[in-house]
Amino acid sequence: MFENSLSFLLFVLSTTVVFGQIKKDTIALSEIKLKGSPIESVLQNTAFSVSVITTADINKTDGIILTPVLNKIPGVTMQQGAWNTNRITIRGIGARSQYGTNKIKAYFDGIPLTSGEGETTIDDIDLSSIEKIEIIKGPNSTSFGSGLGGVIQLFSRETPLLESFGKSTVTFGSFGLLQQRLSVGYSDSKTNLFTSFTDLQSDGFRENSSYKRKSFNLHAKQKIASHGSLSFLGIFTQLKAFIPSSINETDINNNPQKAAVTWAAAQGFESYDKYMLGLGYDHQFSQKWFIQTSVFSNFKDAYEPRPFDILDENISSVGFRSNVNYKDQLFSRPFELSFGNELLTEKFQYSLFKNGYQSQPGQGSIKGDEFSAIKQNRNYVNYFLQMELWISKKLHLETGLALNTTKYSLEDVFENNSDGQKMPFTFEDVWSPRVGLSYKVSNGKNIFTSVSKGFSVPSFAETLTPEGQINTDLKPEIGWNYELGFKGNWLKNKVYTEVTFYTTQIKNLLVARRTADDQFVGINAGSSSHNGLEFFVNYKLLELNQLQITSYFSGAVNNFKFNEFLDGEADYSGNQLTGVPGKQFNFGVDLNTKNGFNVNTSFRTMGKIPLNDSNTKYSDRYSLLDIKTIYVFTILKILKTELNAGINNALDTNYAANILPNAVGFGTAAPRYFYPGNPVNFYGGFSVSYAF
Repeated sequence: MFENSLSFLLFVLSTTVVFGQIKKDTIALSEIKLKGSPIESVLQNTAFSVSVITTADINKTDGIILTPVLNKIPGVTMQQGAWNTNRITIRGIGARSQYGTNKIKAYFDGIPLTSGEGETTIDDIDLSSIEKIEIIKGPNSTSFGSGLGGVIQLFSRETPLLESFGKSTVTFGSFGLLQQRLSVGYSDSKTNLFTSFTDLQSDGFRENSSYKRKSFNLHAKQKIASHGSLSFLGIFTQLKAFIPSSINETDINNNPQKAAVTWAAAQGFESYDKYMLGLGYDHQFSQKWFIQTSVFSNFKDAYEPRPFDILDENISSVGFRSNVNYKDQLFSRPFELSFGNELLTEKFQYSLFKNGYQSQPGQGSIKGDEFSAIKQNRNYVNYFLQMELWISKKLHLETGLALNTTKYSLEDVFENNSDGQKMPFTFEDVWSPRVGLSYKVSNGKNIFTSVSKGFSVPSFAETLTPEGQINTDLKPEIGWNYELGFKGNWLKNKVYTEVTFYTTQIKNLLVARRTADDQFVGINAGSSSHNGLEFFVNYKLLELNQLQITSYFSGAVNNFKFNEFLDGEADYSGNQLTGVPGKQFNFGVDLNTKNGFNVNTSFRTMGKIPLNDSNTKYSDRYSLLDIKTIYVFTILKILKTELNAGINNALDTNYAANILPNAVGFGTAAPRYFYPGNPVNFYGGFSVSYAF
């Protein structure tokens, strides 16, 4: 089946007759404007490594998950065990996280997607609502607080100026995939509105892996007078996703669709309703003074039956972010200053219940007696200062300084503990300085260097001892980052290249010591070294009136290791860092024609990954090939129609899409390190839109 499908795609590609003309794009990638930082800049001039993902990049995939998009970015690795189970690492930071993403900050239109304890979830954001993604790698942004690995910023989709539309989209595919989406947009000289509703469901490739998600997104902007604008962002998500969990080496090689025995028996899943709301106001007081202010709130009501217990949790947070910018001349050179703060207060309450699934086999999880109930308060405040100055026409200076304070408090509210004593804990204030220089060697070619300090505080779970007390001896991870890089255009903007060398030295290394099936204790166990080379090349191979062919090649070569790592009597000093590949490469070719026919191909390789701190076990290296074809045409001159079809994992590779670092086999069971990736799978779909 695979060979026939691939032959058909190649036949279509080779025999397509191209008519009309294509507008040539001579705009360099380096001229992309960045808006994630309080001081807006151009990619070419930034003195740090930043990557940009556009709507066009997202449209080259199935449009369901971000994994294939993020994995094209050198230095970024997204492991996806299921649509609701993933881990994002940047330059190896956060690689040893057990079940999610931490040590990386994420924002959607300035609203934190990262919880008060540092856990980031972006997999439930509908891709249709995203206009652009900017990824700052390493602790290179002093204005976003805790995030040693970097910052991922998502920006909502807007309706093109003076346009209005309605659009309906349907995607279907292997393993019962069905996505239905309806979106509407309106724009005039003062108002911009975009809203969408998406219903996504899948039976899943593995046992106990069905997935259902409904999401509603509303984004609006309104100009107020001539110098102000008001914006609103609202996102509602309803999710129910069953969990197959990880499996051992024998099962991934022989029966990868199998779920973990206990999770299948308990029919484990997670479900939640989640809201995210934000209200922002921008005002240009004069040519020199500008202010941005936003208030935001997040709410999540979740329920998760697991083999070892049933978790019922509720999270709510409110926050505020503001920055004031001043722009002028300093010593007759362009100068801009930004200062502001961000604060968040979050309340987290959870209860644990016994799971009686073994008492009635085949019935799934059965809620039993409550045996634990905890209330947590999490608070942080960040103050930041950022300055940019053109020292000369060629030399650009960036500096910044941030101050962070993080507080936790814990209250045991279980009925057997009637005193309800609170246990507050405040981490020491952390100062994060940064300085960077970018020098214009010639037109379209810059070299840059930077030095920055970042940090990440322990999660609340890591601060707890097995007795449920707060470990006040824990310290935040601290890392110093050093970069040297080049950004340049060649051959009249046909070729764009980036090369970055970096080293990040981390002390107070936080590690999670496993003490039970679902219990980890955080310890400061030493230091680690993250050294690497990242590169990206984008080449317009062919530019004709009827046809454009563009290729890209990117990669990362990593040398991540423990400088000093003592865990009890075990000494892992000098070993490779667990959970992240040593090498990662991506190659792709995109073909676009005037008659509306496009082909996008993506080939990526992932190097072997150390599965444990002792480096006695590694995952296998693997390669994935994805292909997508698109045909766009107009019906009755008013209905823009798109047909698409694609293949993911076209080589039908058996691979581990996600790994569980330092998995432990309890009793005689083998360690369950692996989350299998989907085998070859197909998808197709269509959309119809009407612009008025």
